[in-house]
Amino acid sequence: MPRLLKKPPKYGRHKASGQACVYVNGTEVYLGKYGSPKSHDRYRDFLAEWRSQQAVVENSEVAQATENSLAKTLHPAALRRKRREGGVVTLDELIFVYRRHASSYYVKYGKVTREAELIVELTTLLGKKHGDEPVDEFGPVQLDNFRDDLIVERDWSRKVINKQISRLIRMFKWAVGKEMCAAEVPLQLSALGGLKKGRTDARETAGVRGVEDTHIEQTLPCLPAIVADMVKFQRLTGARPGEVCALRPCDINSSGDVWIYVPNEHKTEHHEKTREVYLGPQAQEVLAPYLERDEASYCFSPEESIAKARQRQQLEKEKPWTRKKPDGTTQKTAPNRYQVSSYRVAVRRGCNKAGVTVWTPNQLRHTAATVIRKKYGLEAAQVICGHEKADVTQVYAERDKQLAEKVAREMG
Repeated sequence: MPRLLKKPPKYGRHKASGQACVYVNGTEVYLGKYGSPKSHDRYRDFLAEWRSQQAVVENSEVAQATENSLAKTLHPAALRRKRREGGVVTLDELIFVYRRHASSYYVKYGKVTREAELIVELTTLLGKKHGDEPVDEFGPVQLDNFRDDLIVERDWSRKVINKQISRLIRMFKWAVGKEMCAAEVPLQLSALGGLKKGRTDARETAGVRGVEDTHIEQTLPCLPAIVADMVKFQRLTGARPGEVCALRPCDINSSGDVWIYVPNEHKTEHHEKTREVYLGPQAQEVLAPYLERDEASYCFSPEESIAKARQRQQLEKEKPWTRKKPDGTTQKTAPNRYQVSSYRVAVRRGCNKAGVTVWTPNQLRHTAATVIRKKYGLEAAQVICGHEKADVTQVYAERDKQLAEKVAREMG
């Protein structure tokens, strides 16, 4: 029996409210007064959007089925065998198997990372221009031409292009390890070298700079209370935005006069590095109200921020908060923690509301590092920001801890 296609949701009536509505996956979407021309217009718009979403889902399902079918015959072992038998491995074949490797290798907390997405973007461009060429014959000249195309067609900055080309060379090194490529290929590609500042047509971008404390002070009153505390905490500690979002009471060691926050997740953990964020009296004061909760709960919660906004709106408008949007659809449930992206958006909105130049949470880290370096030296800034090298000795690490505690005690 053929599989029945999913039928579009029907135009219906919600008896209790008298509104027209459709039901999608058990959720009601209201369209306005039942039978009104406006509700029918909304229903047509809804159907158009629903059909476009269905087409995307169906296309992705077909593409995934095709890829899974191809993966049964196209994998590293098959390409290795093909090369040993005198066959030619093309770049398209290498790109296919490397993408599948990247999607399973570059995974953090169960999610594919941005690194895998960048690899897909880059290899797509490479495949369009050189996909049918043999892997063993791809040399510095072809790579240089491909890099020039990135400058002209993509308008990527010099630093971005250098990072992307290094990812490309990494793919060929991986292929050598799987015996799908000649060992000299990545060596020859590495000889090309990166683009030098002032000696290329690729555009330059300004590095990340700190944000002035006056701009921070002007922005704070325009931020939700919880986001404002996140900004204060990050400015005092020099923590990364992701470390601020992931903060939980169980991650805090408050046994000493300087508290130590050991993030459960951080940027360099896959390099087997540990990260400690030192909290002085001011940072402790900001954080204290958020520690009175379940040990494993996140300190800074969007759900709590929205709840406070609803309470404030109730007081200002003197009417109960409704969970319905103006168009009749229901509000989405807030997540239990901020993501770096949502934290950044909240700060951007606060900047626009305050009328100051937009800055990002990552700039707070640069501001803290700059101030610490100016007052305590470069070593202190490296310690507070977690820029230790992997081969530091235990004595050096102990000295770093004492220095970090001193900085936190006086500044954080």
